Amino acid sequence: MKADLEWSNTVYFAGFVAAFVMFFFIQAFKIPSASMHNTLLEGDHLFVNKAAYGFRIPLTNIRFGQFEEIKPGDIIVFRFPAKDRQQQNCGGSQYGKDFVKRVIAMPGDTVQVINGRPWVNGKELPQQDYELYEDIERTPYFAEEDKAHYQQVWEEHQLDNYLGLYLRDSFGPVTVPENTYFVMGDNRDNSCDSRFWGPVPRENIKGKAWFIHWPLNRVRWIK
Repeated sequence: MKADLEWSNTVYFAGFVAAFVMFFFIQAFKIPSASMHNTLLEGDHLFVNKAAYGFRIPLTNIRFGQFEEIKPGDIIVFRFPAKDRQQQNCGGSQYGKDFVKRVIAMPGDTVQVINGRPWVNGKELPQQDYELYEDIERTPYFAEEDKAHYQQVWEEHQLDNYLGLYLRDSFGPVTVPENTYFVMGDNRDNSCDSRFWGPVPRENIKGKAWFIHWPLNRVRWIK
């Protein structure tokens, strides 16, 4: 019985440590779609660094011990910004699902998408090696006349229900609200992202995509 108790204590302690690490430091995540090609491929298994942007106190939005600031270019994992199961985006309900995208713009930035290319604060962003575009005909850019209504519908995560695929090539301008972020997939023509369903609240962000650990031929740090 003594040996059984010692074994039980060891298993319990190991389970407790593993649960503690997974809850506060690391989350395992599997890439479900092609929206982040070629940076992340379907089936990639990765670790998310939950401590990078600060430890979160359970059942609150309070964080502490932040190691780094969120910045443009970061790949983040977040809970989809849907408040109820009835909200429809990307062809269905995304309530409670985890998404992975790249940060494009920060709170207070003005964002447009012209001919599929993102513009921030009136300047086209330099194209990066990780961006993937298809050779397709683009919808010409057209700025909406009622900018206030456009901004409101976008912030309410409903813009794709009005304009649909049109938003892939022609979007904005909108201003990213305080404590939220504008994100896009690296596979720009095949990503349902902030163009379609709005900004990502700070409290929805779970952490920073950190390391691909499976499959073995894909093992690498994520940039």
